[in-house]
Amino acid sequence: MSSILSETQRVAWTLDARIPVLVTEDAAALAAALVAGPKAALLAVAPAPALPAGAVAMGSFDASQSHATACSCCGGRAPAATALDRLFQARVRGQCPWFDRVVALAATAEARAAIAAALVEDAVTAARFRGV
Repeated sequence: MSSILSETQRVAWTLDARIPVLVTEDAAALAAALVAGPKAALLAVAPAPALPAGAVAMGSFDASQSHATACSCCGGRAPAATALDRLFQARVRGQCPWFDRVVALAATAEARAAIAAALVEDAVTAARFRGV
């Protein structure tokens, strides 16, 4: 019995139910990522491209736009955070097909930084999504 307990004690269980967000830098990497995994939503910088094969939903944001604190359109949240929020809300309300992950197309360093900041600095986004 003690050997079973010690084996169980050595196994660390972790469960992260947040939706993974994979950031890609170009169309080829995006296409490969969409083919490689389960159903995905696309997050892109505006203007958003047409919905590519393998994506079931899409959200977009303006990477250069910064709003004033508590503005009426987003309540001071970053554009990437509000885009991810819209995707999450569409998923849970059944307004789009269910997706298990988000693949982001972020060709610029500014866009990648905006997504990374949303995943770390926005409490609601950090509770729902995680970077991979």
